[in-house]
Amino acid sequence: MSVIAAYYYNEGKRVRKIALDEHVELNEDRSGFCWIALSEPTDDELHAIQATYNLHPLAIDNAMHPLCPPKLEVYNDELYIVAQTAELVEDRISYGKIAIFTGHNHLISVRHGSAGALGNLREQLEGSPALFGKGVDYVLHAILHRIVDQYLPIFEMIEDDVLAMERRSLDDFLGREEVVHIFGLRSELTRFQRTLGAMGELVRKLVRGHFPCISAEVAPYFSDVADHVHRVQSMVDGLLQVLSTVFEASSLLEAQRIGVVTRQLAAWAAILAVPTAIAGIYGMNFKNMPELDTTYGYFVVLGLIAVFCLLLFVRFKKAKWL
Repeated sequence: MSVIAAYYYNEGKRVRKIALDEHVELNEDRSGFCWIALSEPTDDELHAIQATYNLHPLAIDNAMHPLCPPKLEVYNDELYIVAQTAELVEDRISYGKIAIFTGHNHLISVRHGSAGALGNLREQLEGSPALFGKGVDYVLHAILHRIVDQYLPIFEMIEDDVLAMERRSLDDFLGREEVVHIFGLRSELTRFQRTLGAMGELVRKLVRGHFPCISAEVAPYFSDVADHVHRVQSMVDGLLQVLSTVFEASSLLEAQRIGVVTRQLAAWAAILAVPTAIAGIYGMNFKNMPELDTTYGYFVVLGLIAVFCLLLFVRFKKAKWL
């Protein structure tokens, strides 16, 4: 069933259930309003809503699309807002869309895809009639506030993963899978950053602008939503920097370890070059090599090899090549 809930409220209290095509007599003082929530509605249901509440056809066409970036449009006395929900599913951020039609006495939300934790929002608002009774603009604020609040757990889960990877990179090389994982996370966070930017711009418009469906009493509430968006944006920016730092630090540490191994191999090669060179000279098999007839020549050569190798070993040890 695509209709999640459809109720008429008066002074912050639920009065009765309503049908999508039902015309409700509403008070002019905004104390009574209709709140309809739809999920993956059919075209017939959207057109029934359009006919009942005189919604703009362009907004209805836009609400039919499963995904589109956050936006804010004004059609006559109607405020049309698209917000993006998000949740983490197996290391990937799954996005959804909520299109919100806000009039003076009605609020209609159309949900596509991920809904986050909006399921119990209506019950929480109904538990505070004094705030709920402020009208549809307060409900709009509550929906946007809940959507933005669901961004923070996504960041925290990704942050834990990144910090664990950062600790591993200091102790060992990052494998291919971990490098691919870093680039995947960076791609996800970059897209998430774009969503946050669009949501931030949407909320800032609500804070700065004067819209027909938002009263002066409720307008300051949107500043709190803007602050939450800015906070998550700052965290994501910082996490992207940490990801870049993890990759750069891992590359530098890997280069440093390779340099250490290269110096060690070069030092041992230089030490082994001494006996190799001397053995090469005496292995040329010339007939006229007088030292071959020396009684202690063999032991003298071995001693020279040992002395030269020891001197080189001490020299490389002082230079910290070994």
